[in-house]
Amino acid sequence: MSTAALTSPGAVLADLLPAATTASRARVRDAALVVGGAALTGLAAQIAVPLPGSPVPVTGQTFAALLVGTSLGASRGLLALALYALAGIAGVPWFAGGSSGIGATLGYVFGMLLAAGLVGALARRGGDRGVLRTAATMAAGTAVIYGVGVPYLALSTGMSLGQAAAVGLVPFLIGDALKAALAMGALPTAWKLAGRKS
Repeated sequence: MSTAALTSPGAVLADLLPAATTASRARVRDAALVVGGAALTGLAAQIAVPLPGSPVPVTGQTFAALLVGTSLGASRGLLALALYALAGIAGVPWFAGGSSGIGATLGYVFGMLLAAGLVGALARRGGDRGVLRTAATMAAGTAVIYGVGVPYLALSTGMSLGQAAAVGLVPFLIGDALKAALAMGALPTAWKLAGRKS
């Protein structure tokens, strides 16, 4: 890929990998990226710290899902999180803290799936190229995760929406700001380094 292609919107970080010479090799590469994205999310979900009074733990899962979406793009990111969600529902113990199946926090997983597609689409439009754009991309993805996760938590536990937000949103805002700050440094830096190497 040329330097001009790297610096213009339309590409995501995964597109910096060497181009496949045939369509079948491109499919194999994309499948490997999807499986790798699902596995990275599952691995990050094992970093789980329970919060007193909340059924939702602090995990690295949401950060991984947003990075997978921005790095792989909308379609591959969506597929990676769909694989993660379906395998976890089917019994692969790679949801938060080694859990699986359908539980009160499954809405967050569905939110991550949608968020990966959204941030991937934004990344294709340059949403991961600068600090402020990356912050906006991460904020949009995070809003989708909570927009699905909190109502699902309320429905599955019988809490009111306010109670679900109090235990499933508010305690995580500072951590999410820190994760966004990490992404704001990491993603634009990756693009700068890629531009220098091309």
